[in-house]
Amino acid sequence: MISIKDINFAATVNRAMNTNVKIQLKPGKEIPLKRQHPWVFSGAVARVQGNPMDGDLAEVVDSKGLRLGAGHFHHGSIAVRMLCMDASDPASDAFWVNAIRAAWLSRQRHGLLGVKQTTCYRLVHGEGDGLSGLIVDVYGSVAVLQCHSIGMHRQRHQIAGALRAVFGSALEAVYDKSAETLPAPYAAGIGNAYLWGEATAPGSVLENDVPFLVDWVTGQKTGFFLDQRENRALLARYAQRQSVLNTFCYTGGFSAYALRAGARLVHSVDVSEKAMALTEQHAAMNSAPEQEHRGFTEDVLRFLSSGKELYDIAVVDPPAFAKSLEKRHNAVQGYKRLNAAAISRVRPGGLLFTFSCSQVVDRELFYHTIVAAALETGRPAQVLHQLSQGPDHPVSLYHPEGSYLKGLVVRL
Repeated sequence: MISIKDINFAATVNRAMNTNVKIQLKPGKEIPLKRQHPWVFSGAVARVQGNPMDGDLAEVVDSKGLRLGAGHFHHGSIAVRMLCMDASDPASDAFWVNAIRAAWLSRQRHGLLGVKQTTCYRLVHGEGDGLSGLIVDVYGSVAVLQCHSIGMHRQRHQIAGALRAVFGSALEAVYDKSAETLPAPYAAGIGNAYLWGEATAPGSVLENDVPFLVDWVTGQKTGFFLDQRENRALLARYAQRQSVLNTFCYTGGFSAYALRAGARLVHSVDVSEKAMALTEQHAAMNSAPEQEHRGFTEDVLRFLSSGKELYDIAVVDPPAFAKSLEKRHNAVQGYKRLNAAAISRVRPGGLLFTFSCSQVVDRELFYHTIVAAALETGRPAQVLHQLSQGPDHPVSLYHPEGSYLKGLVVRL
């Protein structure tokens, strides 16, 4: 680790933030905060002092003026994303070093640090690590930031400095990839860029000894879907000498695991030509000459509905079908059609690995949607595993909204 004194935290950026903002809550509205929920909704606010801009740091007090904590203020339904529930100062460099170090120690306890078999993991998972609005993924010696709030983005240089202080010489570069995840008016004035150092993308990483190339500059999200690590490893347990269909494959994570585990045949489907090109590379890196891999660049539902070939294992891992409650019904219908089509392509005795990352579709609703899909096909089915995101994507006990990935392994 490097001394804080040796790091340039670009503190001038933070001096430009208004730190004299005070948010006073209505009587009784402090209860969620005292129960450790990290969001203050606009309806709970009695008055705002200090004429804040989006992203300014704000002190939150109860109706009697007693301090509850501090966080980032925004004009919108979530008025404050809390960063601390005590007297800590989120404007200080020490706050960020302590927060990043706490996340680092947590991953160390998970056995993710200094492990040759796995060189990529999530370091910071928003509310799960007490840093609402911030994602940090690590790919080898590169840390990739993705800010989901203006406040986090305005403090990105402090975050980069804290990463340097915690990781020391193990860190080669810090890349900010927030332009796609921030509100449009603000995002229009920024671009993705290295905050410190520089590295060549795509970079090589290992996940459970399975090699991948990750492009944090042009890929989706931060470049790879790290939340499926444990679920990909589970697939590998079943894949030897099996035929596997991987739909919405993106860069072929499940495909690579299946081939590495000895699957005799893997078919990967995704609508993106760019993703499929990287899938083909990953298949070549992880397969033997006697194994067959074939990629299909086309719409997944069309592929499922038009073909007749049966597989031993089918993976259905679509992007979020709904990001708001208003679109939840349509999303559920989409999941039902998709899974019914996938079930029809699994041979008797085979397995369906099916997932949803739509936060507004909770675990119970997703389960019933898969039940409806199976009933439509008329096939007997057994649930073997109920799946979720990995431990480097923790969920705060007080913020259940952070549990977004649902999965089932169904024997048909």
